[in-house]
Amino acid sequence: MSRPHQRDFILEPDDTERLANLAGAFDAHLRQIELALGVEIANRGNIFRVTGMDASQVDVAERLLRDLYSEAATETFDGHGINLRLNAARAAGEDKEAPLPARDGDFVPQEVAIRVKRGTIRGRGPNQQKYLHAIATHDINFGVGPAGTGKTFLAVASAVEALNDSRVQRLVLVRPAVEAGEKLGFLPGDLSQKVDPYLRPLYDALYEMLGVEKVLRLLEKNVIEIAPLAYMRGRTLNDAWVILDEAQNTTIEQMKMFLTRLGFGSTAVVTGDLTQIDLPKQVKSGLRDAVDVLRDVDGVSFTFFESRDVVRHPLVARIVNAYERRDAADAATGPA
Repeated sequence: MSRPHQRDFILEPDDTERLANLAGAFDAHLRQIELALGVEIANRGNIFRVTGMDASQVDVAERLLRDLYSEAATETFDGHGINLRLNAARAAGEDKEAPLPARDGDFVPQEVAIRVKRGTIRGRGPNQQKYLHAIATHDINFGVGPAGTGKTFLAVASAVEALNDSRVQRLVLVRPAVEAGEKLGFLPGDLSQKVDPYLRPLYDALYEMLGVEKVLRLLEKNVIEIAPLAYMRGRTLNDAWVILDEAQNTTIEQMKMFLTRLGFGSTAVVTGDLTQIDLPKQVKSGLRDAVDVLRDVDGVSFTFFESRDVVRHPLVARIVNAYERRDAADAATGPA
């Protein structure tokens, strides 16, 4: 039977407030790290011991604790913040053991820090960092991957910063109005009230970035426009930041129409999850088609997210992995 791996280290400088921030109430943050990495963490003051059966997980835990302790001087942690850093630490550990080739050439993306009302936002893990770097350096960007990987959130954050810095004059946030496997029937109200339920995730991201009152003022002035995809036909969008969310539910014709709306001084970000297509089965997704057609077009970037990039509840990543395994098995043997 293999013996457990053990690592002793000291976190410097010795700071009681930092230690309390790192550990959390009743050591909740340390327990969260233990459960996620399969290790045991013991400490007496700033002297720590990490024990685990997997040496690589012990390494990840030590690096994470050191990084968290450094950040604890300026940031106050909560469970969500610890989970974000756990995902980034695990992704970095996996990359260190088995580096993945970048799809459009090996490179180390320059770190992009986005400044908005809620503070400074940075990419968590290599794919989010690559995504933010691509958005900063390309006019058309695709973020493709499972739910919870930050595709829409980071796109909205980049858009808000561009608006605050006067690099664009307006934000245009677009979604196809397609029900997620349900027929909702007639919806009462005016156009805005009918499409608002489909656009709610975009509103939520904006409220978090700018605050509710400022978003409502900018909506009244048409500085921020939130619209269904069908209303984009015939327009040319200059000096605008345009985000197409849930793009897996566009048709080929709609995707082509959207991408050709881009005018001078504008940036477009297209986000979607190819495992959650709600179109009729005989209709090919415009996002899937764009991945095939535009992969080698200069000025267009693609960032492909995976389950390890999920920044929601840790169970979300495990759920995504379970469905991916089932889909792979179905592809190999045919669905039962």
